[in-house]
Amino acid sequence: MRRLILASALFLGACAPGAPANWVRGGAMLDVPRARWVVGVAVVDVFPDGRVMLNDSQEMTVDRGGRVYDPNNEPVALLEPGGKLVGPGDKLLGNVGILHASQGDDSHAWLSVMPTGEVVRYEDDGGRSSLGVWIGCNQTYLQHQTCTLVSHLLTPRIVAQTRNTNTLMPNGLGYGPGGYMPGMGFGLPYR
Repeated sequence: MRRLILASALFLGACAPGAPANWVRGGAMLDVPRARWVVGVAVVDVFPDGRVMLNDSQEMTVDRGGRVYDPNNEPVALLEPGGKLVGPGDKLLGNVGILHASQGDDSHAWLSVMPTGEVVRYEDDGGRSSLGVWIGCNQTYLQHQTCTLVSHLLTPRIVAQTRNTNTLMPNGLGYGPGGYMPGMGFGLPYR
């Protein structure tokens, strides 16, 4: 009976996708800043120890070796030195550069984090939409790439949440209640 349990555990473990091939060695060098991204009512905080929080709930951890893992320390993605982002089982998750990110094997960017911190999403029809602003990502190129990586990984979740609650829709001249522009004095205090 023990042999059957052991054999089935080994078989099932072999079927599950493992960490990316270069996980232990690491990938691209990153600098993890203290940064904040405000998108409508969603707030993403990045801490220097690598924790990434979405509305005060830990979503992932990013380390200086380009590794991204979930709160249970399971591999999520590895950013390789050339910018290729791979997930468990070496699944291609896109390419992430300093300013731009593309999905899968697309050659065109779907997301950019501008030098000003503004996050821009490119629609399939060629249109652009603003997805808030990063604060604290523009000290070094490696910090900016970390913010682009976090944006690439969290944008689908944030967009799905905002579509359900309609909080990202423009209201007046800017975004948010009353048409305030980012940086105009509303929101949560910077921790």
